Amino acid sequence: MAAIQSICVFCGSRVGTDPAHKRLAGELGTLLGAGGIDLVYGGGGIGLMGVIADAALAAGGRVIGVIPKSLSGVEIAHQALTELVVVDGMDQRKSAMIGRADGFAILPGGLGTLDEAFEVITWKQLGFHDKPIIVLDGDGYWAPFLALVDHTIAQGFTQPEAAALFQVVDSVDGILAALQGAPERP
Repeated sequence: MAAIQSICVFCGSRVGTDPAHKRLAGELGTLLGAGGIDLVYGGGGIGLMGVIADAALAAGGRVIGVIPKSLSGVEIAHQALTELVVVDGMDQRKSAMIGRADGFAILPGGLGTLDEAFEVITWKQLGFHDKPIIVLDGDGYWAPFLALVDHTIAQGFTQPEAAALFQVVDSVDGILAALQGAPERP
């Protein structure tokens, strides 16, 4: 497989109620930064987004944030990034993040993270990209999401092959292992 040089991480603009989420975001940021893998993310300086960016930067990594103008105050655009890309809207944000990444990691988050997760998985299903997608479910946070995907398959709205569009891991180390084991893209 071609070497993964950048990972887009979708995660919350809040830290949530479980301290494990913050710890895992920090671990992943440190791992990416120390490993020389660029972090591409939503550009915010708060929540899990801020945690992962700060950890990657502290470990010497490159961090590329992509944020819409309208959210730069709400999500408080991170001002210490390697590169901050300001776009007009959410569609441009997702397109820019997806285009800059060799793979994706989905960490806990809210409705925005769900939107990003479904979009990147749907784009893969439709053949718009063939990049690996990894869901970090170390504590069962994504169990309802996974059950929903299974439900759409069981109800005949989604092909059974869709379950293979992404992988689920239970540790930060599992993310890189899954990305390294992904088949080579054409």
